[in-house]
Amino acid sequence: MKAAVLNAFGSPLAIETLPDPLLGTGEVIVDVVASRVLAYANEVLSGERKYLMELPMVPGPGAIGRVRTIGPDATRLRPGDWVYCDPTVRSRDDALSPDIALQGLTAGSEGGLHLQRYFHDGAWAEQMRVPTENAIPIGDIDEKDAARWCALGTLLVPHGGFLAAQFQAGEIALVNGATGSFGSAAVAVALGMGASCVVATGRNEQALADLTRRFGARVRTVPMRGQEADDRARILQAAPGPIDCVLDILPPAANAVQVRTAIMAVRPYGRVVLMGGVGGAGLDLPYSWMMRNCITLRGQWMYPPHAAILMTGLIRSGLINLDHFEVSAFGLDRANEAVAHAAANSGPFKMTVIQPR
Repeated sequence: MKAAVLNAFGSPLAIETLPDPLLGTGEVIVDVVASRVLAYANEVLSGERKYLMELPMVPGPGAIGRVRTIGPDATRLRPGDWVYCDPTVRSRDDALSPDIALQGLTAGSEGGLHLQRYFHDGAWAEQMRVPTENAIPIGDIDEKDAARWCALGTLLVPHGGFLAAQFQAGEIALVNGATGSFGSAAVAVALGMGASCVVATGRNEQALADLTRRFGARVRTVPMRGQEADDRARILQAAPGPIDCVLDILPPAANAVQVRTAIMAVRPYGRVVLMGGVGGAGLDLPYSWMMRNCITLRGQWMYPPHAAILMTGLIRSGLINLDHFEVSAFGLDRANEAVAHAAANSGPFKMTVIQPR
C-alpha cells in the first residue's frame, strides 16, 4: 500500500510503498477514504510539540473508511461497512486507569508507548489497522461525503467535555475560547445536545459574529478584552440565566487568568471542565469560593469510547449539521501540501483532509 511516512522530525513526509497491515485477533483492517489534518500538524511533524512518537511512522489521527477485513471478535461489522476510525486507543488490561495513545499522533505517556509500538501507524495511508472497538459504524454514506464526516474528530473532543460535565438539555453552557476549531465545534455540540443557550467567548470578534450568523439567538457572544472583572461581568450579563456548565478549550497561547475569568462565572453547584492547552503560570482559584459554592472542577482528555456512537446519532438526526464545515481535500501524494494548507487555513469550521484513494 501507499503511505505518507515521517522518517525524522523536521523532514518532509515521504510517499512510500509499505506492506499491507496484517490482521490479528481483536483488530480490523480499514480502507482509508479520508483523514483530517490538524491545524497544528506541522508543529507535531517538526518536533516542536515534542509529542511521543517513535519514528518512522505513518501519521494521521482518525479516519473515515470502509471495513476491509474483520477479526474473530467482531460480531456486527461486515466488510464494506463505513466506519470512523477512532484514534483514541486504550490499553485493555486496566479498566480503571487505562493507558491511552492517539494512533498516528502521540503516545501521550510512557505507558502509551507500548500501545503505539503495536498500533503504530495512522491514517495517511491506503489501509490502516485499528482495534475492533475503534472501528465505529456510522451507517451508509455517499463516498463524496466521507471528507466532511472527518469532522467527527473535531466534534468529539468538546463532546467528551460535555459528557464529562453531565451536561443536560435545557442548561446554559459557557464555551471559553469559542473562536478556534475546537471551540467553535463546542458551540455546535452544546446546541446539538439541547443547550437552551451557549455563551461563547473569544478575542476574535469576526469569528464570534460568525457564530451568531450560523446559530442565531441561542448563542450569546462575549468579546474578551483582558480585564478579568469586566470580562466576567459581561459574561454574566450576556447569559439569560445562571451558567450551569463551563467548558474551557482555550489554546496554549492563552493564559490562566482567561481560564479563571470563565470558571468563576459558573453558578453555585455548577460544573467546569478543562480541555484546553493553557500553559505558563498555574491556575489560581479561591479555595473558599470553590468550597462554599460546591463547584465541580475536572480535567478531560479526549472522550469516552461510546461518544462516537452518540455523536453519529446527533449528526444523523440533524441536530449537528456537517454542512457547516468547509473542506479542502488533498490526495496522498500531496500530503506535505495538505499539512502546510492546514496550518495556513485553520479556523472555525475549516477542515483540511487527505484522501488516500
